[in-house]
Amino acid sequence: MLSGEVFLAGGVMAVLAVGMSYVLGWANKAFHVEVDPRVEKAEDILPGANCGGCGYVGCREYAEAVVLEAESVTKCTVGGGSVAAQLGELLGVEVEEAWPYRAVVHCGATTTDRLQQHEYRGEPTCSAANLVTGIQGCIYGCLGMGDCVRACSYDAIHVIDGVALIDYDACTGCGACARICPRNIISMVPFKAEQMMVVSCSNKDTGKDVTAVCKVGCIGCNACARVNDLIQIEDGLAGIDYDQYQPETADFSAALDKCPRESLVLVGKPSEKDLAAVADQDLPDRIEADFKTTVDDTEWRG
Repeated sequence: MLSGEVFLAGGVMAVLAVGMSYVLGWANKAFHVEVDPRVEKAEDILPGANCGGCGYVGCREYAEAVVLEAESVTKCTVGGGSVAAQLGELLGVEVEEAWPYRAVVHCGATTTDRLQQHEYRGEPTCSAANLVTGIQGCIYGCLGMGDCVRACSYDAIHVIDGVALIDYDACTGCGACARICPRNIISMVPFKAEQMMVVSCSNKDTGKDVTAVCKVGCIGCNACARVNDLIQIEDGLAGIDYDQYQPETADFSAALDKCPRESLVLVGKPSEKDLAAVADQDLPDRIEADFKTTVDDTEWRG
């Protein structure tokens, strides 16, 4: 009798298996969604970094948006102009001039530049330290505990002498460092040239309060803005209009001379022309700096 029950159970399972296979086969046909073959091609063009710099979860999602939703083909920060050109050719769209975005750490205060510092014994992360008051006199400055370093997949940012610095040879513009910074002092700036001018401070306090906590912070004196139309003072802090910024015509020499705090800094890699101009001077191979930006990460502050 037991063997009969076993055969019965086996027969029932077999019938169910056959029935389910038919159901699944029908469902596969009934609910099948045709995938545009260009999505696969677009994904093959993308670098596969899945960094999220384009605003999408990964390269596949961005490829689908480009093909199916007419998303801009210029959003891949890692692939840059070459990837945008290939995507444009695939889709038959004209590619507008696109500038690569690179990270800028807007804090120029090294350990010795900070006038008020206190010992911190908590969790050694910027996100944790940012919740504690009184660690630094400047609440806009780089905490220097390396959350951005750990977030970068390209080894393009390092903390040196208490402040994060970008290695522009390695930076792909993925934006991971900007997203992880709890003080929002890293912004993504359109690099219209190998070197870009930025404002190395994000402190919106009054000039008196800034000088009390930092040796290099912007005091909002307006000296730079008076001699350069690309610079505006907002909430006591200088900022550069990158929409109007044209490297060929942008001349910051007068503003650099006027700035009493040396808050204007060139970041990036010097061009051959830049190197030739200082060939007789004893300078480092690269010009990099420490910076700050506005705490409002919805605006460019550089």
